[in-house]
Amino acid sequence: MTSDKIKKGVERAPHRALFKAMGYTDEEISRPLIGVVNSKNEIVPGHIHLDKIAEAVKAGIRMAGGTPVEFGAIGICDGIAMGHEGMKYSLASRELIADSCEAMGLAHSFDGMVFIPNCDKIVPGMLMAAARINVPSIVISGGPMLSLKRNGKQLDLNSVFEAVGACKAGMMTQEDVAEYEDHACPGCGSCSGMFTANSMNCLTEVLGMGLPGNGTIPAVYAQRVRLAKQAGMKVMELVEKNIRPSDILTQEAFENALCVDMALGCSTNSVLHLPAIAHELGIVINLDIINQISARVPNLCKLAPAGDHHVQDLYAAGGVQAVMKELSKKDFLHLGLMTVTGKTVAENISNAEVTDASIIRSIEKPYSPTGGIAILRGNIAPDGAVVKRSAVAEEMLVHKGPARVFDSEEAAIEAIYNGRIRKGDVIIIRYEGPKGGPGMREMLGPTSAIAGMGLDKDVALITDGRFSGASRGASIGHVSPEAMEGGMIAAVQEGDIIEINIPEGRLNVDVPEEELKNRMSSWKAPKPRNTTGYLGRYSRLVTSASTGAVLK
Repeated sequence: MTSDKIKKGVERAPHRALFKAMGYTDEEISRPLIGVVNSKNEIVPGHIHLDKIAEAVKAGIRMAGGTPVEFGAIGICDGIAMGHEGMKYSLASRELIADSCEAMGLAHSFDGMVFIPNCDKIVPGMLMAAARINVPSIVISGGPMLSLKRNGKQLDLNSVFEAVGACKAGMMTQEDVAEYEDHACPGCGSCSGMFTANSMNCLTEVLGMGLPGNGTIPAVYAQRVRLAKQAGMKVMELVEKNIRPSDILTQEAFENALCVDMALGCSTNSVLHLPAIAHELGIVINLDIINQISARVPNLCKLAPAGDHHVQDLYAAGGVQAVMKELSKKDFLHLGLMTVTGKTVAENISNAEVTDASIIRSIEKPYSPTGGIAILRGNIAPDGAVVKRSAVAEEMLVHKGPARVFDSEEAAIEAIYNGRIRKGDVIIIRYEGPKGGPGMREMLGPTSAIAGMGLDKDVALITDGRFSGASRGASIGHVSPEAMEGGMIAAVQEGDIIEINIPEGRLNVDVPEEELKNRMSSWKAPKPRNTTGYLGRYSRLVTSASTGAVLK
């Protein structure tokens, strides 16, 4: 056992003494030691209940003959961090989570590990750590929040953000907003649409690192607790068979994840996280690969924000495994891959079925023959930009309009709230990339304000920052190279005509190349916004969004 190096032989008597100081018995010490990473805290709705999930995991480990050893991990609530300086820490926290899990896992020589995340950066951070540590591991998430119907409308967190925009435009009263505020988030769990957290929990299942149901069983269902117990038992089987993350997280597994990503219409943040996880294994997942898969895999689901359905509806319709079963009908998936069930993908989906074709469309009748995410390129995004195509109104798939240029999210949202944005405008928000932000803030405030004001079919937003998975409309992010690194988005001026063609993957400013070069010849990078502390270090080390914003 890996843990023998900290517990076996007379030389390790001091180590065993320290275990005994915590109440461990000789019997417990002799068993395989399983690290249980619990990101429970009291600031994230998706994590408030993870103590119950951890207890279930530990029960499963003990039932299967192991000794669980629990420790904590941080987690930031993107919703609470949204729209202010706190959002700079969101993406940056992914690396902290990966680093701290790696440190704890390798310092204490665990024989196996169970990772318990639920929300946006915590899931990919833990998957990155699992890949680095590479002992038998499994991921069990806390599950999605429910969406409740109020006055005929299914509510979620995005409903409240959009209500703010509607209130600012005089289309809703403050009392209406309070009604949404009180009922949109009815309890624990990751926010209920196909936003980033649920996207990554579903893709964890596809990658083979989570049990079937990991992405969709609601947080408040007893089945979620049973799944956690099963995960605890299953990790012991993985230890016995020595099945490691590197055996599961192969090139083909990431291709499967991208296929399901396109079918589900996942968050654009998956385009940051999947390459970052792959990077830990020396696997390259770039925007060209993503574009190739998007071009051939159909979009089968329109979950919020792209449609009215929520993750609880996907669960009831058959879940992720049913989506995979549908994709397998046209050979989109690699079916022979190993998963944490100890079985192959083909074996896992053999009994899956779609029980509601209005939630999961047939492979023969997709919403679109192409995937939910599109990669755009052009003179202001030569290294690529990303849009959630499935959440863009038909009218905005091709658009041309004048640039309204802002050098920060705050400046843009002030202009939106004060009615200075007109139909047809293309809002440019720059210096919000991985380096420039720093931290590549999500722009749910501006996009939801636009949607709430009823402008999402008339106004586009382009940024070198990124968007929440809850964003909808022509919200184009991850523009690379970013402005802080001298990307051409820095050359765009107020009133320049921006041309967007999502079906053809194009994003350009209608300015001659020579003129853009002249503008950039006098450009100087602005002073970094953060030079000290973690954000200062992060801004110096982070790479482009086009490579997953990993650290050098």
